[in-house]
Parts: sequence; C-alpha cells; structure tokens
Amino acid sequence: MSSFLWWVGQIIATLMGGFFLLFGIHLLILAYDLDDPFWFIMTFFASSFMILISAALLAGFIVKMIAAIRGSGENIQ
Repeated sequence: MSSFLWWVGQIIATLMGGFFLLFGIHLLILAYDLDDPFWFIMTFFASSFMILISAALLAGFIVKMIAAIRGSGENIQ
C-alpha cells in the first residue's frame, strides 16, 4: 500500500509540475504582448522563475520514478 501511495504522489507531483511548466511558458509568451515596460520585465522574470522551478522539480520527479522502475530506488519513501 505504501508503494502504491508513493507512485500516486509522484504521478500527481509530475502532473502539477508539468502544468506549472506549461503555465509559465504561456505567461512568458503573453509577456511580450504587454505595452508597459515595467509590467513586461516583472512578468518576464516571474514566468522565467516559474519555468526554472517547475522544470527542476519535474526533472527530479522523473528521475525518482525512473530509479524506482530500474530497482535502484527500492527504499524510496
């Protein structure tokens, strides 16, 4: 049961990371339509930060799941 919950948690976290990655990319594209330079800079850096954090978390979740599938992560909790 613990292993099943771990997989469910990893899949949910991966889906959330993917959602925020796509949302950050969408926000970055929308930043280029802004007319005010201040709002452009703020939106550009905020979306870049969102992309960076979500991509790093997404990569970590995927590496954990691959390690668990290969058997090297049998004690992952």
